[in-house]
Amino acid sequence: MPTLTRRVHRAAAGAVALAAAGVLAPAAPAAAAAPASVTSVTSAPLVAGLYQSAYSERNDALWATASVGQPPAAVTRSRLVRLDPDTLEVEAAYDAPRDPGDGTIEAVYGIDVDDEHNTVWVTNTRDDSVAVYSQRTGRHLATVPGVAHAREVVVDEKRDLVWATAYGSGSVVAFDSRTYEEVRRVTVEGAGPTGLAVDERTGAVHAADFTHDRVIRITPRSDVPRLIPTGDGPLSVSLSTDGRTAYTADQGAGTVSVVDLRAGEVTRSIPTGEGAKSVATHPRSGQVLVVNRLAGSVSVVAPRTGTVTGTVVTAALPNHVQVRDDGTAYVLDKSASGPDGEDRVTRIVLAAR
Repeated sequence: MPTLTRRVHRAAAGAVALAAAGVLAPAAPAAAAAPASVTSVTSAPLVAGLYQSAYSERNDALWATASVGQPPAAVTRSRLVRLDPDTLEVEAAYDAPRDPGDGTIEAVYGIDVDDEHNTVWVTNTRDDSVAVYSQRTGRHLATVPGVAHAREVVVDEKRDLVWATAYGSGSVVAFDSRTYEEVRRVTVEGAGPTGLAVDERTGAVHAADFTHDRVIRITPRSDVPRLIPTGDGPLSVSLSTDGRTAYTADQGAGTVSVVDLRAGEVTRSIPTGEGAKSVATHPRSGQVLVVNRLAGSVSVVAPRTGTVTGTVVTAALPNHVQVRDDGTAYVLDKSASGPDGEDRVTRIVLAAR
């Protein structure tokens, strides 16, 4: 998503590499050396302007967002891209629509899939909205306004809810995944919510507050969120399998914070690399993966011991990571290192634990 700014000593949260408009590229996977905690590493060029990805178990597909054009420049192209998660080949790409009012492209950035309703939800960060697409056809189904600087989106299939962070208004907003209507909005004055995670067992939602170094925890039964301190500059948040622990990628500190949600405190701060930006948890093993944007790497972390068990070097400016249940992770970068200036996807298969 477009650049966020903070105090001078912190790097810009959304800094991106210069990206030229690209064309769909056939995957040419390249294998790389893997640490002991990883079985294999494969990389392939995709398209320019990659941001985030989400895996659909229902369709066995990896969806990615791509938008070319860094503010203040206009977006010149934005697409939803569907990949084969095994070969990393592009199966389809769908252009984002234009705003009927001013003709600008409704550029897509954050993403999650709703396999129950066979849809894809995205954030249109520049347009202060979220949008819904069909997984079956890629057709744009709806755009829902009123989400200021919408950054990330996460689906709670159990409750038919979709949550989005509104960085510009300090809000976390919920929508009905069937009707697309807004059903709840929690605003924390002065907050800058970015990353987002939901505990589907309890319905509790957790947003990383990049502005105030904390996690905003929202439960179904309370309109008053709990504010839990974390590390310096948290951009992304994920949860342990039991929902008792949160992990934040702390960009300012280059660490992952291990946060005890019951006690409301950081129990470990684990150095991973400069510009920690995105974090994801493998639900079966409990391993945590952290993208270190400025270091150009992904750290595999064992949170119980507080150790980094492996580091995978990626192309420049890795941007986002997400992990399937089987231990396969996908990292998107903004390296523009493909033969025609494409950004890349790196598939990391975690070793069994």
